[in-house]
Amino acid sequence: MGMREALTPSVFDQIITDSDSFWSDLNGNRPLTIKWGADPSAPDLHLGHAVALNQLARLQELGHRVIFLIGDFTAQIGDPTGTSVTRPSLSAEAVAAHATTYMDQVFTVLNPQKTTVVYNSTWLNQLTPVDMIQLCAKMTVSRMLERDDFAKRRAANTPIGIHEFLYPLLQGYDSVHLKNDVEVGGTDQLFNLLVGRQLQKDAGIPPQSVLTLPLLEGLDGHHKMSKSLNNHIPLRDHPNDMFGKCMRIPDALIHRYYQLVTRVPADALAAIQADLDGGANPRDHKRHLAHTIVSQFHGADAADAARDRFVHVFSDKGIPQDIPTHTMTHAQPLVAFLVDQGLAPSKKEARRLMDQGAVWVNDHPISDPHHELDPHPNTIIRVGKRRFLKLI
Repeated sequence: MGMREALTPSVFDQIITDSDSFWSDLNGNRPLTIKWGADPSAPDLHLGHAVALNQLARLQELGHRVIFLIGDFTAQIGDPTGTSVTRPSLSAEAVAAHATTYMDQVFTVLNPQKTTVVYNSTWLNQLTPVDMIQLCAKMTVSRMLERDDFAKRRAANTPIGIHEFLYPLLQGYDSVHLKNDVEVGGTDQLFNLLVGRQLQKDAGIPPQSVLTLPLLEGLDGHHKMSKSLNNHIPLRDHPNDMFGKCMRIPDALIHRYYQLVTRVPADALAAIQADLDGGANPRDHKRHLAHTIVSQFHGADAADAARDRFVHVFSDKGIPQDIPTHTMTHAQPLVAFLVDQGLAPSKKEARRLMDQGAVWVNDHPISDPHHELDPHPNTIIRVGKRRFLKLI
């Protein structure tokens, strides 16, 4: 990091502003207050969040103050963005537990000295019923139904809870309370960000400029990265797991991950794309990408170790030196053994893995669901590409 590279409009999907000097201000002409929020609806942030974090870090380098808003109040409602059904409500206790993990994760990218952390329960809990009614009066039902996910659910006759209409209003009210100059969010947040502009105008506050960023596709290569779709790479992943998951990124997305997740400068990005277009082996660029990402969140030493382990295990067909061991005294059905040792979550999943050829005993793939595992010392059980166990 540490680079002071000017921002260009091409970084963002949409730029909405009333200021003629916005772009020069953003590039350091005057300091701005920039808001970015995340609801602690789960304990882990993932690389999809790093898209915004990287740009916020660049904005800090340009002299701006970032407000990191932890939506501990709004998380209990749940932003319906990207969902086709009403989200389940979270308890205050669950939200608080998740929120405690967020700052450590965010500060792997952001500068703590240039970041103000706030919780929106601080002011939203102070709203009276009358305040809430007056806030609701700022928005019509027809305007709310213009939001893409609400419109789709209405067309499909899928229920929409009244409480879900509150979410954009409360996120917008956060901007009224904070009086921020800019709000950054993903393209799926555009409606909410525009509500913030409207509510600031109604309150006599200069409306925030809006910067939307592209959504990062997950490991499936199609849907946006999401924990609910299990196509994500958590920021808190062990370096070995993070490296291995990065190596599963589809070849067609190598350049996009470099562009959105890393701090690689524009000229290097162009060289990477030219090399790929020229027929370079995608595996080599993917390995460098994985090393770059792990370095960003865990440090260069951890990235070196994760790369070396990956090459040893998967490229050289080696066995890790640090695999866990298990003392086994009698034969046991392999399916039951995999479940007992946490190598598979259920017998059904164990059988599925065996059927796919993902379960190996020493050098032999085992597909027979009735296979008996004998207690021979130094037997190596491998499930998938990353799970190993040695019998002693």
